Amino acid sequence: MAKEFVKDITAMDDDFAQWYTDVVTKADLIDYSSVRGSMIIRPYGYALWENIKNELDQRIKDTGHENVYMPLFIPESLLQKEKDHIEGFAPEVAWVTHGGSEELAERLCVRPTSEVLFCEHYKNIIHSYRDLPKLYNQWANVVRWEKTTRPFLRTLEFLWQEGHTCHATDEEAHEETKKMLEVYADVCENVLAIPVVKGQKTDKEKFAGAKFTYTIESLMHDGKALQSGTSHHLGDGFAKAFGIQYLDKDGQQQYVQQTSWGFTTRIIGAMIMVHGDDRGLVIPPKAAPTQVMIVPIAQHKEGVLDFAYDLKDKLSSIVRVGIDASDKKPGWKFNEYEMKGVPLRLEVGPKDIENSQVVLARRDTGEKLIVSMAELESKITEVLEDIQQNLFTRAKELREVKTYTAASFDELKDIFANKSGFVKAMWCGDQKCEDQVKEETGATSRCMPFEQEKVANECVCCGREADKLVYWAKAY
Repeated sequence: MAKEFVKDITAMDDDFAQWYTDVVTKADLIDYSSVRGSMIIRPYGYALWENIKNELDQRIKDTGHENVYMPLFIPESLLQKEKDHIEGFAPEVAWVTHGGSEELAERLCVRPTSEVLFCEHYKNIIHSYRDLPKLYNQWANVVRWEKTTRPFLRTLEFLWQEGHTCHATDEEAHEETKKMLEVYADVCENVLAIPVVKGQKTDKEKFAGAKFTYTIESLMHDGKALQSGTSHHLGDGFAKAFGIQYLDKDGQQQYVQQTSWGFTTRIIGAMIMVHGDDRGLVIPPKAAPTQVMIVPIAQHKEGVLDFAYDLKDKLSSIVRVGIDASDKKPGWKFNEYEMKGVPLRLEVGPKDIENSQVVLARRDTGEKLIVSMAELESKITEVLEDIQQNLFTRAKELREVKTYTAASFDELKDIFANKSGFVKAMWCGDQKCEDQVKEETGATSRCMPFEQEKVANECVCCGREADKLVYWAKAY
């Protein structure tokens, strides 16, 4: 490895947290702002978010949802209407107390999430079964006053989408909850090449005010878990608090059944920690702002730059392609775009032009391929697809290596003391056991996977009979 080119990036195995910080700043994804815990998303980072957003937004629309926008501020009295909800968010709420120099008669909350705003609106527009279902989604920013922050993973302000829907029956709401979780899993696995475990949160870990919460959980390179998307069945709790009722076909007043679901910029942090290496970012082709970067070699020689720009124009119809025609040395450019995670680098110089060929360099494996001009377009498409699949396979293999099974509490404690990753273990359903696991190991329940196994007959904590398999892990 040309160490001098990556000397500003700490090795992953030396200090994973510092490696992450180095990557997000050196690869031009973010800069720090003057407000603690708030980040400036730079053009490269925002282009990455836009690609993820566009992929997800299309899927949201394809499932019948419409985009809307709700206000940034929530009156305190409105937030107080659903007791469990406000209690769950109270420690993270940011309040506006003054408008100009005048103290407000009522405090305004800067939205940590928008359930209550949607509920207030739904009460005004839903009257009959003919008004249902209401399938709304919002792309917005939210604010949560976190004590400990890290770019993308946990910031005071972050970007996300939040879906909020109303249905006539519990079954319809349940189906919506499952459907949207599958949409999230699809984006994670097929766009970001991040394998996920799908399951249900325990009551302790579910969304405040929800009937139940479904989640996708992913495992980072360092063996810590990251909640990567959640979908909540809210039942009729919010509907009763806000009086959201409709007249059914029999002329009877009924409360709606609601869902909410969210996917945030923290998924960029997941992508970094799942695929990155000691040279920096590794971005899956489907999400990459630039899929192919052209680097002209000996560009001062006649015809090289013209050829490279013609090549860029030719390829722009099939891939997101860039060109670096600056006067920096090729070696610097190679390492710069490796650090930025560009999936494919295309090198072309006088000899290549003479031989009607180019050189392709893969970011994931470092392999170099000599490709004829006649085969270039089909080969680029083929290689990008292979990179996408390879990143997913590699991440899934690492997850499997870092997934353990524990049948006893001593075994569970030993794994978390000496290893990192997911631990599959049985649970009796008692929150006291869940709390004890966290207290003695630092791990939390990540989910009860939809694909259940029986790895033991007894609860890993108390030894009582247990029929729920839980994935446990230390988490971001």
